[in-house]
Amino acid sequence: MEKVNCMRSSCKDVFNAFMVSEAEYAGKYEFPALLPTSKVPNKLITFSKALHRDDYNQWIHFYEDDASFERIWRNPRRYLPILKKFNGVILPDFSLYRDMPLAMQIWNIYRSRAIGHWLQREGVNIIANIRYGDERTYWVCCDGVPKNCVISIGTHGTMKNRIDRQYMLQGLDVVVKRLHPTDIIIYGTAKEKDFQKFLDLGIRLHRFDSEYAIAHRKEKC
Repeated sequence: MEKVNCMRSSCKDVFNAFMVSEAEYAGKYEFPALLPTSKVPNKLITFSKALHRDDYNQWIHFYEDDASFERIWRNPRRYLPILKKFNGVILPDFSLYRDMPLAMQIWNIYRSRAIGHWLQREGVNIIANIRYGDERTYWVCCDGVPKNCVISIGTHGTMKNRIDRQYMLQGLDVVVKRLHPTDIIIYGTAKEKDFQKFLDLGIRLHRFDSEYAIAHRKEKC
């Protein structure tokens, strides 16, 4: 692909082209391709909390409100030194709602992949976050993600009713068939009956409680 934007020195890089200046692209929508990873987080912390902590023996994740981490897209270089201090990063979980225009869903997948490619280039351990909305994104959400490696999903807020759970599990079926992951990091709810079939396939599941679940449990104590 010709790097036309790189030659326009007078233009401000408003869409972070520097992130993908050395990328290879995958799929119909040309998402930046990521390198495989076999690392599994020992502990997770949200991006917003990580900015104010000095316990770096853990992985940063973005399973929180988009407003809490949109800044990493607006000014990624500012946060790189902080991200490098931690064990690794689960890539941003930009929202994909089923009632969002498809173009916006594709853009949010692209942004996560672009950040991932850039972080890997900068020496940061990353795990691809897989987020999809409805059937239109079940396949495209895998583009740029290597097969036979570790991936991550967030289930918080996606298993609250029958319809949401149906979309979540149907999409994960497609993801598993396409990517054949060795391990799946699950942030949030993971009932055994919903995920047993993946264990039966030999996939290792690693579940981490959501911030909401942890806070709710503390309230009961």
